[in-house]
Amino acid sequence: MDDFSATLSVRHLDLMNPPDGFVDEPFPFYDALLSDAPVLQQPDGSVLLSRHSDLDRIYRDTTLYSSDKKAAFGPKYGIGSPLFEHHTTSLVFSDPPLHTRVRKIMTSALTPRAIAKMEPGLIDTVDILLDRMAGKGHVDLIEDFASTIPIQIIGNLLDVPMDERDPLRDWSLAILGALEPSLTEQQMATGHAAVTEFKEYLSDLVARRRMKPGDPETDVLTRLIRGEGEDGQLSEIELLQNCIFILNAGHETTTNLIGNGLALLNDYPEQRRRLLDDPDLINPAVEEILRFRSPNQFGNREATADIELDGLNIPKGTNLHLCIGAANRDPAVFDDPKKFDISRKPNRHLAFAGGPHVCVGLTLARLEGRVALGRFLQRYPDYRLLDERVGGGRIRFRGYSSLPAIV
Repeated sequence: MDDFSATLSVRHLDLMNPPDGFVDEPFPFYDALLSDAPVLQQPDGSVLLSRHSDLDRIYRDTTLYSSDKKAAFGPKYGIGSPLFEHHTTSLVFSDPPLHTRVRKIMTSALTPRAIAKMEPGLIDTVDILLDRMAGKGHVDLIEDFASTIPIQIIGNLLDVPMDERDPLRDWSLAILGALEPSLTEQQMATGHAAVTEFKEYLSDLVARRRMKPGDPETDVLTRLIRGEGEDGQLSEIELLQNCIFILNAGHETTTNLIGNGLALLNDYPEQRRRLLDDPDLINPAVEEILRFRSPNQFGNREATADIELDGLNIPKGTNLHLCIGAANRDPAVFDDPKKFDISRKPNRHLAFAGGPHVCVGLTLARLEGRVALGRFLQRYPDYRLLDERVGGGRIRFRGYSSLPAIV
């Protein structure tokens, strides 16, 4: 899809029925949205927003823009269904007071000191995976590397026994996949089943942890069970659904960060060489990967009052699609935004959203990206992706389901 074709079709772009090429390569469409339709009404009455300034303002204003999704998710999933219960109870789709209580507990467990303690275990995990690749020649950088790291790290964070972690990735993919704008009956059924099975597993894990609490300094599940301060106790449903959220949020996006980074450093060999020559560039390199191929391409908010944007009257209750992937290419904020530049500064990307809902695990995600990508390049500086890479096939989340490579 070239830029001209994208411009012609962008004013009719419907996220529920995306045009050909959008899922695989949305970036020409994003550029066209920014130049021609930064505020675009959708056929279902929702509104698609793509400017960095609009997203940044909306993320910071929790009065005029709500994260609560009960009104939007009721018709989509069915009120009372497993997916409805999960996605309207978890941290990301909630407003105060629930959001305040849960975020306080998570933040208290993800202090810089606590995350620093995780680094040796993270390095060990990465090095074990790199050792397993040695001598194989052909590997899959998603299955053999990128997807395994966050599952182990978040599993450690909740102290999930090692021999009970195998189902976590499939449950996560099914539940987050149900956030796509349009779903098949099979995707819906798989998502509902994943929530149900995940809850059943966690109910048992929580019961065991109540009988034998872990160290609250390092065990987030024990912290969530205990609560934090007066009125900090979570209901059983809130507890279970936010455990699911932690595992989901920490898995999918970090897998995409690592996978997207390896793909970009393959596709831009001059940037890979810069990083090999100057390993200190790993910090800005991770930020540029987050900007250039944001693991999460879309967020959502709901207008709590009538508003007006670019002459469009937006009624109270309207669902707003916040296109992070487009905002991170906004030429009003980024010089030469189509260029992948691992030394880019400043880099005010919105990959972690912003405001009170800024990603609670952003420091841990950055650490995982730095350690995984940095140590991979040290070990396999001449890796090469094969032609059979497979995209994730999603609109909301940007990543790969398979990255065959020679190491």
